[in-house]
Amino acid sequence: MIHALLRCLTAPSTLAKLEALATGAPGAAPVSLRLPLGCGDTDWLNLLPADTPYWYRARPDQQEYRLAIGHALHVTSAGPNRFAALDNAFAGFCRDWRRNGPAYAFAGFAFAADNHAPLPNALLAIPSILLETVASECWVTLSTPAGRLADAITEWPKLLANASPAHLPQQRGERPEGLAEQAWLARVKAALRDIDGGRVAKIVLSRRRTIEADGPFPACRVLGQLVRQQPSSLVYAYGNGQQHFLGATPERLIRLVDQRIDADALAGTSWPGSLALSAGKNRHEQALVVEAVCAALLPFCDQPPTIGLASEHAAGHLHHLRSRISAKVGPDTTLLDLVRALHPTPAIGGFPVLAAQAWLAEHKEQRSGWYSGGIGLLNASGDGEFSVALRSALLDGHTAKLHAGAGIVAGSDALQELAETNAKLDTMLNALSPASRLESGDSRRA
Repeated sequence: MIHALLRCLTAPSTLAKLEALATGAPGAAPVSLRLPLGCGDTDWLNLLPADTPYWYRARPDQQEYRLAIGHALHVTSAGPNRFAALDNAFAGFCRDWRRNGPAYAFAGFAFAADNHAPLPNALLAIPSILLETVASECWVTLSTPAGRLADAITEWPKLLANASPAHLPQQRGERPEGLAEQAWLARVKAALRDIDGGRVAKIVLSRRRTIEADGPFPACRVLGQLVRQQPSSLVYAYGNGQQHFLGATPERLIRLVDQRIDADALAGTSWPGSLALSAGKNRHEQALVVEAVCAALLPFCDQPPTIGLASEHAAGHLHHLRSRISAKVGPDTTLLDLVRALHPTPAIGGFPVLAAQAWLAEHKEQRSGWYSGGIGLLNASGDGEFSVALRSALLDGHTAKLHAGAGIVAGSDALQELAETNAKLDTMLNALSPASRLESGDSRRA
């Protein structure tokens, strides 16, 4: 597949096709040329770059893989109007976007609107090179501003020439957790006091664990293990050339296709040896999420959303309760309008939403990278999907910071909630472990 890709990048006809698409376009207008590469099951991970921005999205059980390398155009934002800023910028891109087929932008954002480090608070980008495997067909989409066609032709091959290392380093172990666990348990008890006092009904508290190693953690290897271990989840990543934020999430925030929307109300967790999903605590958690998601979507809908029956959803060794919520929205509703209305759901922040956010800010809740924010894909027609960035790690050189959270409601047991976070952390701990590494023959090659 790599040979077909290089032929596409260097063929004289590629520049001619781009020039034809760009005819009459403003110099800053995006131009995207989509070309077939043949059939295959390529996951593209061996082309993950070492020091270039990239995005990765995979749904392994649907044999769908996307790797985006470089940024042709991008915009960042922060603060209370961050989603509106991204929405306006994307609308500007789409107004003059010249393309011969499907073309995409990628986006991600942090949980809190004032979290600025180490990743941009909110980022939307049209990639320079997008590699796709969908329904066993492989494609490349080449994008550039119309005024940079000639430069882009020379730059694209260079973006493929610096693949990241794939060796998993020896871990040195974790930083001491005893005091951190005691502090987290104390916060659970504080949350329970305010829940009992009627201030809030639910608070989601996150924990962080830090793993250190004798060398850099390779994002391509970690993602390969997530693809194998979490086939029913969305495996995702964003890298900026230094840090890599990646994970495998079971939770869709919102999908928009032809004015039809689907959202997940996902809450409640079970794992081997835990309370059953049918336990009252899990049912209560999930009901709060259903209520809040429906209330957030209702202003965009002519009819009340349809709520599917709660069912068990597997995510590796974990199981959750999930209801699919569907509706039709007006033609002027954008995907980022819906993201702004939904985020944060009670599944990641608490309920009521504003009271829970105030509680978390008061208690100085800190979440690294884009953990419990969102990761999304948007096409040039305005359709797309955002997922909640869960089961994640922020890789930064020799250090990996892992996050997991648990929903605290009336009757929660602090030690049981601690056990739940440990069970969730296991997703990334397993992916970072050399003991579970994929043999070289298991990885699909481009």
